[in-house]
Amino acid sequence: MNETVKLPVDVNTIQTLIPHRYPFLLVDRIIDLDIEAKRIVGVKNITFNEPFFQGHFPSQPIMPGVLIIEALAQAGGVLTQLSLGRDAQSKLFYMVKVDNARFNRQVVPGDVLELHVQIKRVIRNMAVYYGEAKVDGEIVASAEVLCAGTRE
Repeated sequence: MNETVKLPVDVNTIQTLIPHRYPFLLVDRIIDLDIEAKRIVGVKNITFNEPFFQGHFPSQPIMPGVLIIEALAQAGGVLTQLSLGRDAQSKLFYMVKVDNARFNRQVVPGDVLELHVQIKRVIRNMAVYYGEAKVDGEIVASAEVLCAGTRE
């Protein structure tokens, strides 16, 4: 699927690449992909109906920061699957470390979260990603994430 990826990649295709499902699938589509540069841009539409808003400040709904980081990691997982092809497809990738996480502003219903992720390093069965989550072009969160792959 590497070189012939047709953009945008929809949620049905994303579900063939990573194991996450509702309510934990946090990438709605992929709008940009550069396999040579090892970078991807995914989108998560934030709606009032998200299940986490029921318990995360119901009178003033705010997307939990840990879920923004998870969304970045999931976009990184899609990138890994698309860039490594068959080598990655028999693996599950688990987040094992988060460094330098920053949260610059709240993400609320109505926001469109853009997930900009780049693979910084690949070390054996691990990948280090740097990700920035943006709303209206403004960075709302960023982090470096280490994920490790295992055979299913």
